[in-house]
Amino acid sequence: MYFRRKQSQNHVEDDDSHKAEKVSELRAALGSLSGRSLKYCTDSCLRRYLVARNWNVNKARKMLEESIKWRASYKPEEIRWPEVAHEGETGKVSRANFFDRFGRTVLIMRPGKQNTASPEGNIRHLVYIIENSILNLREGQEQMSWLIDFTGWTLNTNIPVRTARDIINILQSHYPERLAVAFLYNPPRFFEAFYKALKYFMDPKTSEKVKFVYPKDKGSIELMRTFFDVENLPSEFGGKATLKYDHEEFSGLMTEDDIKTAAFWGTDDKPQNVLNGHSTVEVAPEPLALVSPAR
Repeated sequence: MYFRRKQSQNHVEDDDSHKAEKVSELRAALGSLSGRSLKYCTDSCLRRYLVARNWNVNKARKMLEESIKWRASYKPEEIRWPEVAHEGETGKVSRANFFDRFGRTVLIMRPGKQNTASPEGNIRHLVYIIENSILNLREGQEQMSWLIDFTGWTLNTNIPVRTARDIINILQSHYPERLAVAFLYNPPRFFEAFYKALKYFMDPKTSEKVKFVYPKDKGSIELMRTFFDVENLPSEFGGKATLKYDHEEFSGLMTEDDIKTAAFWGTDDKPQNVLNGHSTVEVAPEPLALVSPAR
């Protein structure tokens, strides 16, 4: 028995050592990095890209280089809440004030609350929320859980397949291994056709993380309770808590987090307030004590 445990322990250590070597290989393959690219490419970041490409260093390098180019062009770390606040007025995508049982940040999506027809606006808003959720990951956490509530969802409130495809591409290509699980709660039957179209663009690893759950299905109830404490889980998802989106309150939290984001990435932002979706600028008289987010 002792021999087997020892053998198993040695296997784990060898595997960890092998993976550490892969991370070093990938870093060497990337060559010299500087500025935000260097800050982005932490060991944990490199590991996520390696996992996404089954530890193939060459494939992970190509994927990561594309992300570096995308981030240099799209500049997701420079998006600030006043730019996307109007997209969030209905609470169609927000960060929850609770964590799942594994301590992961939770994103709540309510596609039935779609309030604009701007593909780029929808994408920038979601990218902003994802960046913010990463900012708020607990120490040692890499991933987040998604709760998608289909209450009120119709074909009229649905985003176009092309926009959904672009969102999937960004998530899979530039935020690999950030999604732990996505629960599609009580989707209508006609959503299945839409999902089949979307699944075509999904990596198998991503599609495996998508779970369809229904309020009257025993298996669904048990699955939700495996991931969430029912006392924290909103009633819309079968829990006991009340979910109420307050745009003004959420805007205040995002404005505070914008300051932390600017500090982390080294941008010189001025604090901003959001009033009815519009921004006002305040000059801070004294430097603020800032906390660097874990990435």
